[in-house]
Amino acid sequence: MRRTFHSVSPSSPSPDHGNLPAELNPFVGRREELAEFGRLLEEARLVTVTGVGGVGKTRFALRAGARLQERYCDGVWLVELSALDDADLLEHAVAEALGLTDHTSKPPRDVLVGHLAGRQLLLVLDGFEHFVDAAAGLVRELLRRAPDLRVLATGRLPLCVDGEQNFPLPPMPDSDAVQLFADRAAAGQPGFRLTEANNSAVRELCRRLDGIPLALELAAGRLRALSLEQVLDRLDDRFRLLTGSTRGALPRHQTLRTAIGWSHELCTPEQRLLWARLSVFVGQFDLEAAEYVCGGPEPAGNSGLSGPSVLDVLAELLAQSVVTREDTPSGVRYRMLDTVREYGADWLAATGDAVRVRRRHRDWYLGLATWCELEWFSPRQAEVAARVDCELPNLRRAMEYSLENPEDVHLGQYLAGTLWFYWVGCGRLSEGRHWLDHALEAESAHEAHRLKALWVLGYVAVLQGDAIGALAALQECRESADLTGNAVAAAYAVHRSGCLALVSDDMPRAEELLREALARYEEIGELNSNVLMGQVELAMAVAFSGDLEQAVAICEEVREVCEDHGERWALAYALYVLAYAAWTHERTDRARELLEECLAIDHAFHDLLGAVLALELLALVTLDQGDPAEAAVLQGAAEHIWPSVGLPLLGSAYYNAPHALCEKRARERLGDGPYEKLRREGARLGLDAAVRRALDGPPAPADPAPPRSRIARSPRSSGPKTREPAASRSVRNEETTG
Repeated sequence: MRRTFHSVSPSSPSPDHGNLPAELNPFVGRREELAEFGRLLEEARLVTVTGVGGVGKTRFALRAGARLQERYCDGVWLVELSALDDADLLEHAVAEALGLTDHTSKPPRDVLVGHLAGRQLLLVLDGFEHFVDAAAGLVRELLRRAPDLRVLATGRLPLCVDGEQNFPLPPMPDSDAVQLFADRAAAGQPGFRLTEANNSAVRELCRRLDGIPLALELAAGRLRALSLEQVLDRLDDRFRLLTGSTRGALPRHQTLRTAIGWSHELCTPEQRLLWARLSVFVGQFDLEAAEYVCGGPEPAGNSGLSGPSVLDVLAELLAQSVVTREDTPSGVRYRMLDTVREYGADWLAATGDAVRVRRRHRDWYLGLATWCELEWFSPRQAEVAARVDCELPNLRRAMEYSLENPEDVHLGQYLAGTLWFYWVGCGRLSEGRHWLDHALEAESAHEAHRLKALWVLGYVAVLQGDAIGALAALQECRESADLTGNAVAAAYAVHRSGCLALVSDDMPRAEELLREALARYEEIGELNSNVLMGQVELAMAVAFSGDLEQAVAICEEVREVCEDHGERWALAYALYVLAYAAWTHERTDRARELLEECLAIDHAFHDLLGAVLALELLALVTLDQGDPAEAAVLQGAAEHIWPSVGLPLLGSAYYNAPHALCEKRARERLGDGPYEKLRREGARLGLDAAVRRALDGPPAPADPAPPRSRIARSPRSSGPKTREPAASRSVRNEETTG
């Protein structure tokens, strides 16, 4: 039987100024989003707030509507559609929300148009996604026939109506999430307060729950029965843990599982399948990875997903806010929130296809790591670094999967070794050590992969100042390589043994081993960044032995090869040696120029070792250019960075000599008290601030006096000398006494 309504004249006033419910608890955060939304609704007549389940779309819409009420003389009206099961009742639900009654036989849509045509009104349609087509049709007609109407819609996907502005609502930022959790926790547990003691635990909980307001509120509710630490411990089974019990809440908001499940129920079988398979990714992923990993039939032999169809289904999941898009230095990438991903992982496990999909995921990242290692020695070096930064969570997952399975341990060793360029070149020594140690705990029948992991472990241990660990790994690698005839692994083991001798201040042994390694590389036709670094390390050894001319010749050759191949990382170390030689020859301007280029490269790659060595030498150059105060600041900045690298100045008297000389001269010129004060000032600088200061100079003084020049000419001659300069001799003399 058709329901009828009482017709209301367009000229008659609204029964009241809207029907927005009163807030039962304080609204937290979202200031920037609310301000941006208000501006957007001034320009567009339809704005749709989209986002994943539980992100707070409804609450955001209600707060936005309340803030905007003064704009609409006929009020702001909420239409709750989530509990509506039949699309045929859509117009009736809107009419009921507006307080309309009509007993005539007019179609309900005509009644709505007649009521809205002459009014300035904001209509809030909340939760339309389960009949998006019907909602889109109604909104389109109402906007067309009611020119002063504005519509605020909320859903998992846009309505796709002409003139619509989409407003994706992200999870809460950290500060807002912490505030929301603390507020809700205090409401349920009056004694709860955010304190220094529990602050880190609250932040960790908010991070692990992705800043999703529903999850945070449910977690806060659990504090009635559990401690904060117990909630954190049980988050691995978050769907069972985060069950709400608030009376009167919508059924889909009772638990986190049903909140996410609401989206899942609206998906087609293909969308659900892709959602499940995408759950193997951690963090960001790109389209090519999704197509390779997620394509293929279902285990039961059903049609599944072909590679080309993944794009179409992925676009549908994007529209429904199951997947989000992110623009990164590596291009367009995608992500699922952890909570959404874990829901998909449960479904993937239920399909019985989890092992196959995880293996495809692992295989994709094996291929990616191989490509990145090859492309590291190319003009795409910076691109490779950015790519691995983005892919690191998935590379970790690939290593984990390989090391969990005894038959795949060799692949975990291969991955850990292949990423040497990232561990060493991009400031990840500690993590690299973790994975290499872990990968080498298990035996493998693939000796070549184990040997690669061993020499990379030795390399990382050398740079960390762990001489014992380095020696053990490199000796094992050398002996096994000789027994199995693995010339490549043998060459790398000899090379890294030479590097160990270099930082151990055994220059004759370092030169011997490094020359042997370079000869082995030439014999097997090896040319890459490692080979160039072997040449640079040889140049360091001969420079520290006093043969600067040969060191310069070697590094100039390295520089040419780097320019030919677009290599930048090894180039930075060659520039460091050339700068050391220029400083020794009292060419301080040239030394600064080389060091600034060196530091800029190292900082771009996040190579902390290269950056801190450059800062140390820059401090000495700055001192010799007449600015002992700035030299002390740079020394303090370097001192602050060393603990993040490893043993300060590699534990080497030769690397320490410029530092010791700079400190001695700066103290003499400034006095101990002023020197210490300036050094502490530098130690307060973060890495980025320290690099900016080194490259741009100290900040201008507040007084009108002319600033101190950081590149003032030294009274020393800047011309080259044919014999070893006194400065170089004094460095070595002081290192033997210090």
